[in-house]
Amino acid sequence: MTGRSREIDQHVRDLVSKGLSVYDVDADRLRALAPDLIITQMQCDVCAVTTTAVEQAVAQWLEQRPVILSLMPNALHDLWGDMRRVAAALGVVRTGETLIAASRQRLEVLTVMTRQRARRPRTLFLEWIDPLIGGGHWMPELVTLAGGVDLFGVVGGAAPQLTWPAIVAADPDVIVVAPCGFSVERTRQEMIPLCAVRDWRQLRAVQEGEVYLLDGNQYFNRPGPRIVDSAEILAEVLHPDCCQFGHSTEIERWPLL
Repeated sequence: MTGRSREIDQHVRDLVSKGLSVYDVDADRLRALAPDLIITQMQCDVCAVTTTAVEQAVAQWLEQRPVILSLMPNALHDLWGDMRRVAAALGVVRTGETLIAASRQRLEVLTVMTRQRARRPRTLFLEWIDPLIGGGHWMPELVTLAGGVDLFGVVGGAAPQLTWPAIVAADPDVIVVAPCGFSVERTRQEMIPLCAVRDWRQLRAVQEGEVYLLDGNQYFNRPGPRIVDSAEILAEVLHPDCCQFGHSTEIERWPLL
């Protein structure tokens, strides 16, 4: 979807208010592919094709229909459950358990590294720029694991819509900008109008250069194995002196130095 953040948000809201889907499913193409299993989601009507849209696409199939596995993660514990469900549906239960164990071990290593840090940066995580929306669902957990304090998000809760007065009052130590579905390059384009806002320029994190652009599309917005990478990336942002996991190329400091 093209356009500025505000235009995209308004277009999506208009579609949803009319009961329309953000996505079209090519039923003919799907039928030609003849999948045995379709994995979809119910967590967000905007982020990806929903279960309802997929069910409607296969409703007229006369031959054997594929199994539809719908995921709905809200927090990290849901993620492990979904990984087990996917592994079971694919017939690779042991592989799934191995992946889960390895993922949780990496997060435990991260937690040990950040748990004793005296300074835990108060963090504003922006999941959308215009309107201002904070990180919800698993994002606050990632911030905590990475050694920070999430200022607005609630674990398992919806992404909160924010106001400038609230952000100014909180005056975060660090600002992370990782809009849903945006690459770093796409996010960089959205920073120009944001930087023109007077309240933005008054924030301490902005004045001290503690603003970071991260890839929401490839990492933070995807509730899968890359969530572990996302936590490690955040740790490198919040505690670069002790956390080095090899993700430096995934982090862009704003303004560009």
